[in-house]
Amino acid sequence: MKGGRLESPPMKKVLIIKLGHSETLDPEISQTTSLGDVLRTTVILHHFKNARVTWLVDEKAYPLLEGNPLIHRILPYGLSSVLQLKAEAFDTVVNFEKVPGLCALADSINAWRRLGFRFDAATGEARAYDGCERVFTLCRDTEEKKRHTESWQKLLMDIIGAPWTGQEYVLGYAPKSKAVHDVGFNHIVGPKWPTKAWPEAHWKRLETLLAPGLSVSWQKGLNNLYDYIDWIHSCRALVTSDSLGLHIALALRKPVVVLYGPTNANETYLYGRGVGLYPAGYDCLPCFSPTCSQEVHCLKTIAPTQVSEAFRTLRSAPAGAAV
Repeated sequence: MKGGRLESPPMKKVLIIKLGHSETLDPEISQTTSLGDVLRTTVILHHFKNARVTWLVDEKAYPLLEGNPLIHRILPYGLSSVLQLKAEAFDTVVNFEKVPGLCALADSINAWRRLGFRFDAATGEARAYDGCERVFTLCRDTEEKKRHTESWQKLLMDIIGAPWTGQEYVLGYAPKSKAVHDVGFNHIVGPKWPTKAWPEAHWKRLETLLAPGLSVSWQKGLNNLYDYIDWIHSCRALVTSDSLGLHIALALRKPVVVLYGPTNANETYLYGRGVGLYPAGYDCLPCFSPTCSQEVHCLKTIAPTQVSEAFRTLRSAPAGAAV
């Protein structure tokens, strides 16, 4: 009590470790930062909205967190930030990285509670705390990962012991562009997942199907993340692969048509403003493979007319209606 008034209790301190060096639901650890994985992890911030949140992130993903109203401090990963964190104390540490060294860092930080992945000192490998065991199982069992039907967002909330109620992504950056294009073609895929690519000829055919009466914009801003977000914001809707662009579009509340192939479509919750299209007649899907062993790549079987019809249906749906 001070001055005859009760003081408010101090805000809880929460540290989130999500650099993007490993995807939460995938077994692979990569030198390529998974930007989309960082963005979709922001759904957990709703649970910690009354806490003082620090987020440790790879510098490449910094623009996805900059300006986020639910993050009090963003620390780019490096020696200085590691030394700083090891000298601090937190109420909760949430580690979404399976990199053994990052697990060891998370376990070494002074905290009352730990969630997510941990370090096994006996084996030198990543393991899971109680709430993360289901996710850890999916990482190790490819067949189970193919079959599961829960969204990535829901599983993230399970890890922190919070209910999944459709929490949205939280993007801090305020785009400088205005919506001027009816549809954006998010057609380029990264080197990690070449099997996510829809044939270029299909994209060109789709443009001819949509162009009468609709303005089309082809993907821009690939060399600068801020420019890329601005481009997506300049489009009223997006046709896209399962990629970073999809998650940015969802964060910006844009309608999306998503072309799924090698990945599990169930993992992405589209918030009632998206349509997913899938290849038919392939018992190998989802394959979770960057290479295709089939004579005809699955995504080639999704016809431009099918995408055009899905887009027009999505565009004609009332705002906020489930599609």
